[in-house]
Amino acid sequence: MKHNHLKQRYIICDYIAVMAAWFTYNIFRYHLMPLEEVYGSFIGFISSPRVIAGQIVFPSIFMFIFFLSGYYNRPLLKSRLDELFTTLFSVLIGVLGILFLSLLNKYIYTKYNYKLVSGLFTIIFIFVYIGRGLITSHITKLIHNRILGFRTLIIGCSENAVRLASSINNCKHSLGYDIIGYVGKDDEKCKCTNLPLFNLNTIEETIKNLKIEELIISPSSNDARKTYELINSLYKFDLPIFLEANEYEMLTSRIKLSNIYGTPLIDVSVCAMSDAQKNIKRLCDIVFSSLALIILTPLFVYLYIHISLTSKGNVIYKQKRVGYKRKEFTMYKFRTMIENAEREIPMLSDYNDPRITGLGHWMRKYRIDELPQFWNVIKGDMSIVGPRPERKYFIDKIVERAPYYSLLHQVRPGITSLGMINFGYARNIDEMIARLKYDIIYLENMSLLIDMKIISYTVKIVLTGRGI
Repeated sequence: MKHNHLKQRYIICDYIAVMAAWFTYNIFRYHLMPLEEVYGSFIGFISSPRVIAGQIVFPSIFMFIFFLSGYYNRPLLKSRLDELFTTLFSVLIGVLGILFLSLLNKYIYTKYNYKLVSGLFTIIFIFVYIGRGLITSHITKLIHNRILGFRTLIIGCSENAVRLASSINNCKHSLGYDIIGYVGKDDEKCKCTNLPLFNLNTIEETIKNLKIEELIISPSSNDARKTYELINSLYKFDLPIFLEANEYEMLTSRIKLSNIYGTPLIDVSVCAMSDAQKNIKRLCDIVFSSLALIILTPLFVYLYIHISLTSKGNVIYKQKRVGYKRKEFTMYKFRTMIENAEREIPMLSDYNDPRITGLGHWMRKYRIDELPQFWNVIKGDMSIVGPRPERKYFIDKIVERAPYYSLLHQVRPGITSLGMINFGYARNIDEMIARLKYDIIYLENMSLLIDMKIISYTVKIVLTGRGI
C-alpha cells in the first residue's frame, strides 16, 4: 500500500507540475512572439481552441513519456542522481517529440525556434524536478530517521542472520527495513533471541497476518542449491527478495548496488533490465501482439477450419504453465496432436511422435502452433521474448538437478527465446537442462537490442521451416 500510495503521489504531482509548466510556457510564448497581433490579447490567446487543446494534449504526452521512463515503477528508495538524469532525459525526449510534431504541422516560427525549444525544456524540467525532489527528499528523510519503514522478515535464524539484523538496525541511515522477526526451519539451529521466530512451513500465513512487505534471505550455509530452492519457494509471494551482495555474486556473478549505506542488499526478484526498458518492452509486446492477431486473422480462420476437418478435438489446446513469479497461467496453442494425447503423466514429444497429426507436423515445423500465444502476451502472462514456460511437473524435475532454474521466474516467459533459437524444442529433461543455460545467459544480458536480435533470428527460423 505504501508503494501504491507514493506512486499515486508522484503521478499527481507530475501531472500538476506539467500542466502548470505548459501554462507558464504559453505565457512565455505569448510574450516572446508577435501573438498579440493574431489574438488581440492574452485572454484571447489562452482561450483559443488550439491553445486549449494543446493544454490537454501536450501534458498528456509528457505523462506518457514519464510512465515509459520507469520513474513510477519503484517509487521508494530513489537515487537522487538517477532521479535527476531520468527527469532530464524524459523531458528532453518530450520536448524533441513536440518539436517534431510542430514541424510536421508547420506550426512553428523558425525565427524563434531556439528560444521556444530551450524555454519549453527549461520550464518543464524545473517544474517537474522541483515537485519530484520535494517528495523524494521528504520520503528519504522519513526513511533515514526510521519514521517510515517496510515490514520485513529475515529468512534464516542462524548467527549470520542475527548479525545481518544487527547491521541493518545499527546503520546510521536507515534503509527502510523494519525487521519484524526471523523465519527458520524445524531442523535449523536458531541463534535469534531478540525478535520473534516463525516457521518456514507457515510463512504464507505469517506474511499475510503480519502484512510483510519485504523479505531478506540469510542462508545458514553456503549451499547454493538450498539457496536457490529457498528463492524459488518465495517468488509466489510477489515481494522484493533480498540477498547480501556476496550471496548474490555466488548466484549470478553480477552485482549492481543501489544503496551506499550499511550492508549491501541485492533484489533478486527483479531482472537486470532497467525500468525504462521494461516498460518499453511491455508496450512493444502489446502493440506488436495486437497487430499480429489482426494481421493473422485470415490464417487463424484457415487453421481453425482445417484442424476441425482433419482431426477430432478442440482447435485451441489449453495447458497450464508456470510463469512470472511462479504464477500459473493458461497457455494457448493450436492443437497439433490427436485428442487426449496425454492422459495422466505429462509427456514431452519428439519429431517422430505418433500422437502428432499430419497438419501438426507442418505447424510445428514453422512454429505456427505458437501463434495464439500473442493473446497470452496481451493478457500479461507472457512476453514475445523470454524463457519458454514449462509445466510444474517438468519444473520440479529440472529443479532437482538444476535448482538455478528458479531464477527464470524473475521475468515473463516468452513465445520465443535464446534457448529456442539455439536449441529448439526439448524432448527430455536432459535437453531441457541443456537449453536452460541459454535462458540464464539471456537473463544476465536482457536488453531491447538482444530481444530484437532474437526476434530476427526467430523470423528466419520460421520462414526457413527450421522450427523443429
